[in-house]
Amino acid sequence: MHRWVLHFGVASVLVVGSLTIGMAGYEHFERLAWRDAFMNSAMLLAGMGPVNAPQSNGGKMFAGFYALYAGLIFIVVAALLGAPLFHRILHKLHWLDDQV
Repeated sequence: MHRWVLHFGVASVLVVGSLTIGMAGYEHFERLAWRDAFMNSAMLLAGMGPVNAPQSNGGKMFAGFYALYAGLIFIVVAALLGAPLFHRILHKLHWLDDQV
């Protein structure tokens, strides 16, 4: 349980930090209100895609790079949250005991 709480904390910090970066980028490049910037960033981080299509060239570049970044963060957070469960299953099956 301790390991899962630690991984959950790291994943939470990663998601909040990524959400903050996305909101700042959308506010700066697209001049979106913070609510709209939050919605676009959260939708990208959740794997759904942006709500507002970017209009400026800088906004389009930011949205493209942020979408690539958000896809990687989605995979990293899933791995962080799934690793303790996978580790527990390996121990229950004694998979790691026979390897030495």
